Amino acid sequence: MTATPPHPTGSDRPVPPPPPFDAELAAALEIITAEMGSALEFTDIPAIRSTLGRGPSDEELSRDGAIAFEERTVPGPPGEPDISLLICRPTGTGPAGAATRLPALYHIHGGGMILGDRRTGLEGALDWALELGLVVVSVEYRLAPEHPHPAPVEDAYAGLLWTAEHAAELGIDPARIIVEGGSAGGGLAAAVALLARDRGGPTLAGQMLMCPMIDDRNDTPSSFQMAGLGVWDRAANHTGWTALLGEARGGPDVSPYAAPARATDLSGLPPAFIDVGSAETFRDEDVAYASRLWQAGGRAELHVWPGGFHGFEGMAPQTALAQDARAAQLRWLTRLLEN
Repeated sequence: MTATPPHPTGSDRPVPPPPPFDAELAAALEIITAEMGSALEFTDIPAIRSTLGRGPSDEELSRDGAIAFEERTVPGPPGEPDISLLICRPTGTGPAGAATRLPALYHIHGGGMILGDRRTGLEGALDWALELGLVVVSVEYRLAPEHPHPAPVEDAYAGLLWTAEHAAELGIDPARIIVEGGSAGGGLAAAVALLARDRGGPTLAGQMLMCPMIDDRNDTPSSFQMAGLGVWDRAANHTGWTALLGEARGGPDVSPYAAPARATDLSGLPPAFIDVGSAETFRDEDVAYASRLWQAGGRAELHVWPGGFHGFEGMAPQTALAQDARAAQLRWLTRLLEN
């Protein structure tokens, strides 16, 4: 598996200089890239997995007793292995016989399609659970390259089906389920929303797509501008998509359920929140996706954070830009659930 993406025909035109990183984020990025080291190249997936720690521990998940959580093993896609769900809720909002059923965030973790588990990236979702009174359901999906498309998205969709079908048992309002994820998880969240529409599945209240990874072609201006820069550059993106799709990556026959930017019809989808940094690989594909949602008559809120690198709000949460991004995400969720 190569870590160096080929240049498409006609890409020998000069690449404009990249937009600058936010000054506060640039200082944080120096520390982050120094700690990540060779992981930025993504040339040895097993080695990278072995060096990454798991997500929050049981103690960290509990938030000093404010969050109750449980693990469930539920049916996977037809004919495929069972999958695991991590179900978290504010303490005292018991599921069975609850007078008021709670909204739910269906969380799909990031990791470039090749890394992570059901505890990855949960910190923000748990903040929202406590702030707004939400149930968080996080799905464990099979990872590429051992399990290429459609395994990850079908696992994610199977977990959503089970969650919706067992909403009463879980104390969830089935009319207020929001699919949510960042990076690869954002791409899978967008794909799950497409599947739910096309298969007549659960009616989602919203789709929350943070810096989503949605276009396997890897040929936007921002992908060239940010080559070799930031946290997830064009080479890493090439490796992630190749792990998922193999030789089909970038070709004419890629499914929109693998790469939602390939979808020709974006009508009839739930309201979307999309945000992305101006100084990251996914900027242009995410802006284009929001524009196409509007063109299809849909609802979308788009934020492009000036000088933001990929995943900055999670990696540098103390910075002013990260705090602005988190506030915007919370405001959107609050408005969505109040309507």
